[in-house]
Amino acid sequence: MAKTFEVIERVGLSTESISEAIKNVISDANKEAPVGWFNVVEERGRVNSDGKIEFQVTLKIGRKLN
Repeated sequence: MAKTFEVIERVGLSTESISEAIKNVISDANKEAPVGWFNVVEERGRVNSDGKIEFQVTLKIGRKLN
């Protein structure tokens, strides 16, 4: 029995933490279809014009299709 999976890539943002950015991505993706797994591809950040730190994280998300 063959199984098919979908892998998508998304970027999450948070002014709180990397963990919060990950949770934001997973929560939004899970609303569309159940998330089976995820892999953190990249962590980075920036300082915005107000001087606040913005955490950014890129995830690969896997979903079972069949």
